[in-house]
Amino acid sequence: MDSRTTHHDRILAELRDRITGGDWPPGFQLPFETQLAQQQGVSRMTMNKVLGQLTREGFLVRRKKLGTFVAQPMAQAAVMAITDIEAEVRALGLEWRFALSLRELRAPRPDEAQAARTDSAAPVLALQGVHYAGDQPFCHEARIINPVSAPAALAQDFRTIAPGQWLLREIPWTSADHRIRALNAPAAMARALALPVGEACLEVTRRTESAGQWVTLVSQTYPGTRHQLVSRFTPEAR
Repeated sequence: MDSRTTHHDRILAELRDRITGGDWPPGFQLPFETQLAQQQGVSRMTMNKVLGQLTREGFLVRRKKLGTFVAQPMAQAAVMAITDIEAEVRALGLEWRFALSLRELRAPRPDEAQAARTDSAAPVLALQGVHYAGDQPFCHEARIINPVSAPAALAQDFRTIAPGQWLLREIPWTSADHRIRALNAPAAMARALALPVGEACLEVTRRTESAGQWVTLVSQTYPGTRHQLVSRFTPEAR
């Protein structure tokens, strides 16, 4: 072992390799923290820090009174697809729920109006909430809906159905554009996603239209260690 490598780094690499190498498959329950510490010849505090870091990275799930388990594989979403987040979560073998935290009718903020490409000051329906995978936050959603394009949205409380699900079902979209960027979670976002402030996140912002009129602008923010975007390309026809 390199003399500069700490016990923490050595154990972190070893446990991470067991998970990614398949020795510890998804759902595998790890030995108790004290047992692992004994096996590795380190203090319980050192082992706690290792397990905490692997949990933040998305490799482990720690359940109170039950123990520590290997997490399900990270979610994958197609770059250009408009996906149903509930379907994404259930594909991982986890229970999904959506917790609405804000619903208000208000004027669009200048940054929202610019991103939605509208110069109208008419009220929009603003919504925020968190999608959960099991007991873990999966994605934070901030959305505005154009009541002119989707007037029936005003009658929905979006506590029993997520906004994206309702829109996919009710409003046939004809075009969409995406913006993808990395960001460091500010305090409010970090609280919503149960992350340390400043943790790396992946934000996907999407604007959709129907018949030439904008319908919704949504930003969905994922913990960077628990989500990846994938896409498949083929050569252009010659």
